[in-house]
Amino acid sequence: MMCDRSYRRAGWGSWWSVLVVAVLVLSGGGAWGGEPLRVVATTGMIADAAREIGGPRARVEALMGEGVDPHLYKASPRDVRKMADAGLVLHNGLHLEGKMGEAIERMAGRTRVVRVTDSIDEGQLRRPPEFEGQYDPHVWFDVSLWGRVAERVRDAMIEADGSGRAEYEQRAAAYVALLAALDGHVRETIATIPASQRLMVTAHDAFGYFGRAYGIEVRAIQGISTDSEASLRDVNALVEVLVSRRVPAVFIESSVPRKTIDALVEGCRSRGHEVRVGGELFSDAMGKSGTPEGTYVGMVVHNAEAIARALGGLPPARPALVEEYLSKHGAKAP
Repeated sequence: MMCDRSYRRAGWGSWWSVLVVAVLVLSGGGAWGGEPLRVVATTGMIADAAREIGGPRARVEALMGEGVDPHLYKASPRDVRKMADAGLVLHNGLHLEGKMGEAIERMAGRTRVVRVTDSIDEGQLRRPPEFEGQYDPHVWFDVSLWGRVAERVRDAMIEADGSGRAEYEQRAAAYVALLAALDGHVRETIATIPASQRLMVTAHDAFGYFGRAYGIEVRAIQGISTDSEASLRDVNALVEVLVSRRVPAVFIESSVPRKTIDALVEGCRSRGHEVRVGGELFSDAMGKSGTPEGTYVGMVVHNAEAIARALGGLPPARPALVEEYLSKHGAKAP
């Protein structure tokens, strides 16, 4: 039903036509014999959306790869050249690319630069008090919001390459249908965790949108930016929560050092409570290129299912669109 509501709101015609386009996109259909649109994206998540929507009409490159922390990343001279030579530069904004923000702003006078989160209504953005009045940039963890980002990527590509409008619109429709199925799967997966155990603890506060969207409490040692430092007081406060609530697992992140999580585990052990590392989550960066986790969809599925299993849930069967997509990227059936 979620897919059905999504395509009706967007006005993309019949459900059957959306499914046909989805199959074409998932199977790699389509051909483009002209010069591709050169797109540079700051993060892997944005680049992945651009590849899905651009197809053969676009040549997309991400500046930040596997395991890279965007909060601390600084643009190199090579990055600046890539952005200057691109026909379109896509960035998250909301201070995610903090240390390269100036380079992106300077680039706006030389090429087309688009902040993809502009498509999200400010009322849907989180503004945690500890972030000094700024918005939480980790919008990709609410899949419904990422659908809005995909639509902004579509529009940006059309603005840069108007002759490809029809193809960009078709591929975007298929991708948003896939995201709607993914959103439903995440919601159902987290719902399998017993209510008393729906608490996920991570190294830094990247999962606020995830918690709000899917009904799970989220605690973190560091703040929204990894540029902040966790104190002994922060660690001890979380140890108290983990012990008092008998939380079975905590999570490390691929782009954040695990030392603070290890400190939590040791702190709980000293209090007589064994808490284990429930798995590695992808937060500010996707997984290795060429793997299912190296895609946005695969990253989200991995996170949601790992969280559920570690906290006592049992992920349900994946929707057909999601399973077909992951299979195309080398995933085995769960």
